[in-house]
Amino acid sequence: MRLPFHMPDRRSALKVLHWSMLPLLIWFILVTPEDVLPFGPTAFRAHSALGLIFVTACLLWTADYLRRGLASRPGPKLPPWARRVHQVMHRALIWGLFGVALTGFGLGLTAPRLLMAADVLPIAPPLNLPRAHEVIGQIHIYEFYLLAGLTALHAAFHMWRHLALRDNALRIMMPKLLHRFL
Repeated sequence: MRLPFHMPDRRSALKVLHWSMLPLLIWFILVTPEDVLPFGPTAFRAHSALGLIFVTACLLWTADYLRRGLASRPGPKLPPWARRVHQVMHRALIWGLFGVALTGFGLGLTAPRLLMAADVLPIAPPLNLPRAHEVIGQIHIYEFYLLAGLTALHAAFHMWRHLALRDNALRIMMPKLLHRFL
């Protein structure tokens, strides 16, 4: 059966996923649920909807990795130590994204009441385990900020590659529309 539209290739789809997650990551670094609560339930629902989008993207990326492995390859100009860093960093990012989604599920599972993502999707059946909820909440927070730090290192690594090695690492990752600026 022929589809009525052309499916993008894997690299293009991952670029879209990659760049659509960046503003969400920045949003969640800067804005916590406590920050939006004073603005009312609509603001909290919007924040929760962004979380649902972020988690869905995390799970899609992890599923793609489990099915097909890493999409990126270390460039030929990378020294051996940088090749190892490249592979480890990308795997850590993918598993970190999955871990954030998993601990979010754990928060819903240990909550005292049913938590809904964007008032649409139940996160997990609540088991009302307050101590476990507190511990998982701390793990979720630290894990997310560690992931954010790793993301900053990831960006710095690719900028170093692009500028010091001149291997066009940023061109590979950026949409073609922005290539003229690199």
